[in-house]
Amino acid sequence: MTTTAQTVTPELRRWIIAQAEAGCRPEDVLTAMKASGWEEDVAVDALEQTLRQRLDEIGRRPLPAGELPPPSAVPEPRLDGASELRLSDGHRVRVLGSMKLPRVVIFGGLLTDAECDELMALARPRLLRSETVDNATGGSEVNAARTSDGMFFERGEAPLIRRIEARIAELVRWPLENGEGLQVLRYRPGAEYRPHHDYFDPAHSGTARILQRGGQRVGTVVMYLNTPEGGGATTFPDVGFEVAPVRGNAVFFSYDRAHESTRTLHGGAPVTAGEKWVATKWMREGVFV
Repeated sequence: MTTTAQTVTPELRRWIIAQAEAGCRPEDVLTAMKASGWEEDVAVDALEQTLRQRLDEIGRRPLPAGELPPPSAVPEPRLDGASELRLSDGHRVRVLGSMKLPRVVIFGGLLTDAECDELMALARPRLLRSETVDNATGGSEVNAARTSDGMFFERGEAPLIRRIEARIAELVRWPLENGEGLQVLRYRPGAEYRPHHDYFDPAHSGTARILQRGGQRVGTVVMYLNTPEGGGATTFPDVGFEVAPVRGNAVFFSYDRAHESTRTLHGGAPVTAGEKWVATKWMREGVFV
């Protein structure tokens, strides 16, 4: 059977939705489709389009009263209308823009050029194909939605890491020990990270295990270590907002509950030329261990 001869029927779409709502992982659904004779490209497109349409349909429904999970405390920079913030280490960070919903703040010059260069140099030898959380087990897995190379630093493992972590903790007013280890990612041309939420979905079976290490994620800081030649913006599809990846700048956003009402759906747009390097810091409700 050739790709051109395969037609995605309404029956197939209903089957995909039924598998997803029964708790099957997209990877397993894709495997089953390929085993049944579907070309991988056709199967991937059908799976993505069907699930995206289904999520859109669900998102348009009125939210029943009482369905929202309770809010939690979140990191919150003290801006006070200032255009520049001076931290205790003497570093100055510019406030380039902010939003209330979703809660987003764009910072200019969070990292210096020298810090960006040093962080990339430290990370480069340890880069591997990026993984995402396996929602069924709480572990990690390679996922087609994330086409980048990455690595994690242990919290405080080098003087540069300690300096950046302390700077972020002071900037967003959140305990340093509540932060996960710093992650560095490299996106080559064509690489992207499709829209997703950073919180852990309570509906997934692996979430309980993940939350044992410090509770939910409540905030994210994405730092741009270089300026790619083309593409690579951080996108917030729910509000039609994009943040340009500019070397040394960063975008902060928080989410007070594990729910799409926070409007923090975001992604990394495809890199169209050159490479894009970012460092990400996730913050938890409690001490991350």
